[in-house]
Amino acid sequence: MAAYFVTSTGTDIGKTFVTAGLIRYLRESNQPVAAFKPIVSGYDSSVAETSDPAVLLSALGRPVSADEVERMAPWRFRAPLSPDLAAAREGRRVDFDKLIAFSRAAIKAATGPLFIEGVGGIMVPLDGQRTVLDWMTALNIPLLLVVGGYLGTISHTLTALDVLAQRKLTVAAIVVSEGDRDTVELDDTVASIARFAGKVDVVGLPRLPAGINHHPAIARIAGLL
Repeated sequence: MAAYFVTSTGTDIGKTFVTAGLIRYLRESNQPVAAFKPIVSGYDSSVAETSDPAVLLSALGRPVSADEVERMAPWRFRAPLSPDLAAAREGRRVDFDKLIAFSRAAIKAATGPLFIEGVGGIMVPLDGQRTVLDWMTALNIPLLLVVGGYLGTISHTLTALDVLAQRKLTVAAIVVSEGDRDTVELDDTVASIARFAGKVDVVGLPRLPAGINHHPAIARIAGLL
């Protein structure tokens, strides 16, 4: 295993859910896993314990303290908007060069599997010119594409795959993360995406209330990385 960028077709689809499950699974296998979510929008320090950085820190077995959150997610913004808009509301901006330097330093320092979790979907603006896609292109590491199980996800997923192929980015696996209100059977969605995904494996992950690190889908995803 090496470094992987966890991205998605949109927000609130399951990137952190999947990443945390993989972290717990790998830790139980005694692997020195690491993870970062450098940019977070919608971050409220008064309820930091429920934030995405907190979920990842807990999975890693680290305390949810101000210092640990800072190390996990240096760019945090209060407004639940794209990073460019959320930063502007605070008179700030995402320094793209520093973001790339931070990410590359994390990759260099990793002694085992590393997950860098993106923000929102692949085309979310980071500043006035760059998107998450530019971030991923600069790093050029394999991607774990997390998509939803909702009606319409097939089109969104295939569009994402086309865009990623244009940038010559490698997709290590596609994870269909089932939502609580999906109206399409998970297996049907997985099968439909797989027909168009070429050689990329597509794994369906049920939305379980707890213990997802013990679900066979997590083990299969880990085996593909």
